[in-house]
Order: sequence, then C-alpha cells, then structure tokens
Amino acid sequence: MNGWTAAGTALLCGVVPAAYGAATGPVRRRVPAQNLVTTLLSLVVLLLAQGYGRPAYVDPALVLAVLGPAGTLLYVRLLADRLADRPPRPRSLLTVTALTYVAVPAVVLPLCVAAGPGRALVKLLVIGVLLVMGSRVAARAVTGPSMPRSPGTPLTAARRAVVVPGPAHARGPAPRTTAATSPAPGRPRHPSTTRTAR
Repeated sequence: MNGWTAAGTALLCGVVPAAYGAATGPVRRRVPAQNLVTTLLSLVVLLLAQGYGRPAYVDPALVLAVLGPAGTLLYVRLLADRLADRPPRPRSLLTVTALTYVAVPAVVLPLCVAAGPGRALVKLLVIGVLLVMGSRVAARAVTGPSMPRSPGTPLTAARRAVVVPGPAHARGPAPRTTAATSPAPGRPRHPSTTRTAR
C-alpha cells in the first residue's frame, strides 16, 4: 500500500457518512448528500487509479464528475415539491459546498504534480473543474426557487395558477380577415371558411 491508496481508503471511509445521509432522512438532507457522495467517490477513484498505476481508471472518475451533478439536478427537479416545502438548511449546504471546494483541490493538485505534463494532467484538471462547478451548480439548484410563488401560497395553488400555452398559442397569431369574410355578428367563424388577407 502506498500513500495514494492510503489516502483513497481514508477518503472512502469519509464517503460512508455521506452515503448514510443520502440514503436516510429527509429529502432536504438527501439531495446535497448525494452530490457529496458522487464528488467523494470520484476523488477516491482518482486516488486509487494513481495508487495502482492504472491511468485507465481515471475515466470512471470523469463519468462520475459529469453524471453526479446531473443526477443532483434531476433529483432537484423531481423532488421540487418537497424541497420547496422544506429547503435544506443554509448552514449544512454551505458546509457540503465548502467541503467540496477544499477536497477537490487537495486531491487533484497533488495528482496533477504526480502525473506531469501531458494528457493525464489535462484530464485531471478537467475532472477537478467539473467537480467544483458541478457542486456549485447543484448547490444553487437546491437553494434556488423551483417555481415562483408568493409567500404563504401553497405550492399546489401556485402550480394551478401557471398558464401553459396550448395548441392555440403554438400556432402563432390568428390570420387577419377582410371585411368581406368577417362572420355575421353572433356567428362563430369556422377555420376552413376563413380567408386571410394578403
């Protein structure tokens, strides 16, 4: 066992409480914890890839760096009602985001030094940027309003008030008619008999 695998194993032990938070408890704790789990697992994969000398193992970390925040955004969208009723505590969300901002450079920068110049360095930097930006986007999505509503209005009432354009709105403006083709007062106009002015 070298220092890289020891660091990966230690970080893997830190994934356990985050995974517990993602698997149990209220939704407001699960969604940020899910993002933290994918970030930490990506870092563990990077450390173990370096420890075992397997550069091909960096690719799963890249996949996790892309899909982790995407999964968080999907959960935010699907669980918008629950998150709007009981949003995450700002302090816990700030803690999770700060932990990501500290952990990612603490792992990625030494790996960049060990990798040296080349494609591996670029890939590590891309993974690091994806992890930091993904955490930022996920944190903003969790705290941002999922739907505008006035204070004190239940979410279901706000959802009922939203007007969704139907097929009539999708066709564009109604055709102009000339005076000769205007229907008689009180008679509905039939679309097949309406002539448009040119």
